[in-house]
Amino acid sequence: MRTKLLAVGGVVLLLAGAAGAVLTGFGPASGGDSGSDVESFPTETPAERTTDSGGADSAETTATATPPFGFTIDDIENCGQTCRDVTSTLTNQQDTTATDVTVYTRIYAGNGTDGDVVWEGSEPVGTLDAGESYTATKRVELSYSEALAIENEDGWITVQTTVQSDDRTVTFTDQRQVA
Repeated sequence: MRTKLLAVGGVVLLLAGAAGAVLTGFGPASGGDSGSDVESFPTETPAERTTDSGGADSAETTATATPPFGFTIDDIENCGQTCRDVTSTLTNQQDTTATDVTVYTRIYAGNGTDGDVVWEGSEPVGTLDAGESYTATKRVELSYSEALAIENEDGWITVQTTVQSDDRTVTFTDQRQVA
């Protein structure tokens, strides 16, 4: 049982970091320590799609807007059986400066945000000029009980990432079965 929990924890951390990249959020690399103030986690998702009028026949076409922030996972290093050091880069993709930027990440056990929070953290970024990037390396660790909570949810996790600035708040959510 202990070996299975260790394997689940390792897989969870690796895939949670990868899930952040898929989300164009800031993933687990944003984190601090598990158990921080759960109530202060902002969540808001503005419309990501715009509708433009089409040519002579007035047909409408839908185009996906560029998200205000871009994200890459640059490196994931093993620091233990249930530990990963995750290096990520956040880029301001807006034409204007983003001020007072903070990134929040939560990982839930289960397929949704009503399960147990098994990891959360935040990273104060500050000001990012248009096109500027911010790179950070954060340690993400799960306890054996947190890995067990994921196993009890049939291996499902939900990663919720919010990038908040003075004038924009964007939340990305993704579910993954990791074990």
